[in-house]
Amino acid sequence: MPNIKSAKKRVLLSKAAYEKNKSNKSALKTAVKKFEAAVAAGDRAQANSAYLNAVKTVDQGVKKGILHKNNAARKKSSMTLKLNQLG
Repeated sequence: MPNIKSAKKRVLLSKAAYEKNKSNKSALKTAVKKFEAAVAAGDRAQANSAYLNAVKTVDQGVKKGILHKNNAARKKSSMTLKLNQLG
């Protein structure tokens, strides 16, 4: 446990940041999983709307510093290919 006042503040701030990042990561994973489920079901309309939401969430993840931009590009490219193969 920290003894210095500024160290105590940092502990509180880092915990708050951890919780926020955890929530954002969870939302990102959920959006991607919903897209994957829609593709697996073969529903083109639902997959298209889930794709738009997932891409938006991935882009927000880059902006918030959760994902690296190349990682996000790879995820979006992969999702686009799956959507296009759905026909």
